[in-house]
Amino acid sequence: MDWAGWALFGVVATAALTAAMITAQLAGLTRVDLPLILGTLVTEDPDRARIAGFLIHLLAGQGFALGYAATFALLGRATWWLGALLGVLHVGISLTVLLPLLPGVHPRMASARAGPASTAVLEPPGLLALNYGVQTPLVTVAVHILYGTVLGLLLQAR
Repeated sequence: MDWAGWALFGVVATAALTAAMITAQLAGLTRVDLPLILGTLVTEDPDRARIAGFLIHLLAGQGFALGYAATFALLGRATWWLGALLGVLHVGISLTVLLPLLPGVHPRMASARAGPASTAVLEPPGLLALNYGVQTPLVTVAVHILYGTVLGLLLQAR
């Protein structure tokens, strides 16, 4: 396992995931804007939120990269396909557990129960993030498989 490289490779994999998500958003495949969602946890200004959110996402990507590296070390190998499988597990938990819980902790995100009286500026993602478009789950799965694949390829160096 290339423990010396996990941090650098985490940045590379997170950058690939983020670039793919932004490309999908610009192509109209999804309305999810993860840097905006994460950044509005700390500021309500959308431009500053995107910068803060990108940094938060980069840090989270590093944490997940460490988890992937630890998993590869426990299994005794790192491969692209194992990284892709971990990406499927990662996105499965994200879409079914983490994102639906987000309205409960996000100060600027409406909940499904808030209704029109809410002053929140972000809509809740809902199960599988379907509130951000019907193609959002597929896009999200694809970019997390990309993330895991990149880590699996880069961390297999000995």
